[in-house]
Amino acid sequence: MTIPNYEDIRKVHQQLVDMRVEYWFNHDLLSFQWWILILVLILPWFIWWRFVDKKRIGQILLFGTLLILLVSLLDDLGVEMHLWSYPYQLVPLLPKLVPIDYGMLVVAHMYLYQKYTRWKSFIVANIVMAAVFTFIFEPITVWLDIYKMEDWRYIYSFPIYILKAVLIKWLVDMIIIKKKMLDN
Repeated sequence: MTIPNYEDIRKVHQQLVDMRVEYWFNHDLLSFQWWILILVLILPWFIWWRFVDKKRIGQILLFGTLLILLVSLLDDLGVEMHLWSYPYQLVPLLPKLVPIDYGMLVVAHMYLYQKYTRWKSFIVANIVMAAVFTFIFEPITVWLDIYKMEDWRYIYSFPIYILKAVLIKWLVDMIIIKKKMLDN
């Protein structure tokens, strides 16, 4: 067997892109699952805008943006390592579940970040949310065939939901502390 070169990889990648786009047009677009994905991407942001603390919007958006970056990285790693996959997608060329990662999940985390400013209450709220996402929402997305667990179990997600929120809150808190020190 010969070792593939860059051009071989590029050609196979282009074939995969073409297959994904064709699959999306013939399988995903306008399906029931596709409409659900639209809803879970857009609706949380409208609700968020209604209830966000406008005085802290920059800080809350910083938390959300950093969380999106981390969630995207983790999601890409999981897909690439064949831990999970997404049979239905909103957009054909993005392998991650953008509507949940950039919609419902990040908005829920930003709400908790806004509402629970003290560490203890923030952690408790995130444990509850992790349980809801892990043991209710993930099974629903599996049942709807939006999310497919390949070499993954629900319980693996539970600590990740908590740890990522704690990490990002700590990081944002450190940024705010540094900014206050620089402003003085």
